[in-house]
Amino acid sequence: MAKVFIDGSYGTTGLRIRNRICDRKDIELLTLPEDLRKDKNARKEILNSADIAFLCLPDDVARETVKLVENPDTVIIDASTAHRTNDDWVYGLPELDGQSFLIQNSKRIANPGCHASGFIALVAPLVQDGLIHPDALLSCFSLTGYSGGGNGMIAQYETSDRDRTLSAPRMYGLSQNHKHIPEMMKVCGLNYAPIFCPVVADFYSGMQVTVCLTRHDVSGTIDDIRAAYKEKYHCGLIRYLEDDEDGFLSAIKYDGRDDMMIAAYGNDDRMTLVARFDNLGKGASGAAIQNMNIVLGVDEATGLVVPDGYMACNLNL
Repeated sequence: MAKVFIDGSYGTTGLRIRNRICDRKDIELLTLPEDLRKDKNARKEILNSADIAFLCLPDDVARETVKLVENPDTVIIDASTAHRTNDDWVYGLPELDGQSFLIQNSKRIANPGCHASGFIALVAPLVQDGLIHPDALLSCFSLTGYSGGGNGMIAQYETSDRDRTLSAPRMYGLSQNHKHIPEMMKVCGLNYAPIFCPVVADFYSGMQVTVCLTRHDVSGTIDDIRAAYKEKYHCGLIRYLEDDEDGFLSAIKYDGRDDMMIAAYGNDDRMTLVARFDNLGKGASGAAIQNMNIVLGVDEATGLVVPDGYMACNLNL
């Protein structure tokens, strides 16, 4: 039985990880008493007694917490931004070629960002297949539920006397310095940062990441893109599926689930690539549990919410 500790279990990601794994028979969930949650020595002791520790903490706190781990066998899965572009850490998106093997054999795993997960799932295979050049100048529009902003933003949206501006979608990351951009570039192998426009809207969870291309951005056709996706994402927690609601695409279609659906719409002149998933699921806690499952050598979807007809993939092939 694996001993698992969640450091930061009171945030949205930590709580959802706890809810997904608390009843599993193959896991012993380690906890600290309320009065010791911020005690450095108590945290150090429990971290080093764990087989796997999830860090659901602010970036600076996550960096300091890693320094407390002296047990060479403790696996750290960090849900913060702190280590996602660190070469000493494995990027925790197992659908990338060969990445599942690296995850299974690593002690330091950086969980992907929510927006970044959708962007990378759409772009990385196309760069790898030569359909998009590493020098491509891309743009990305990403719509997310307000739970992605953590407990503070959740309270802001759910208070009875909230500001009226919260009733409409709100752009942010206006400086083009969003914290997910570095991992989007590095993992996809892009030489230039994409223009990134994240938008938070008045729904709790769900995410829709969109990358728009013209024929000048692609060495091929939209059917070539679809073929690449169908070959890569025919099973597992990311799947290719052109699925809409009578010509509309809702960002909450897959909320409450831990998988991701991607599709390519349009024509050879103008193409819209779309990833839809839950920002707290495959965009955060679901991805973290998937990485833990791979480390433990069990089916990647164990304990996760997946659709009927889910088929596991051998990601090491």
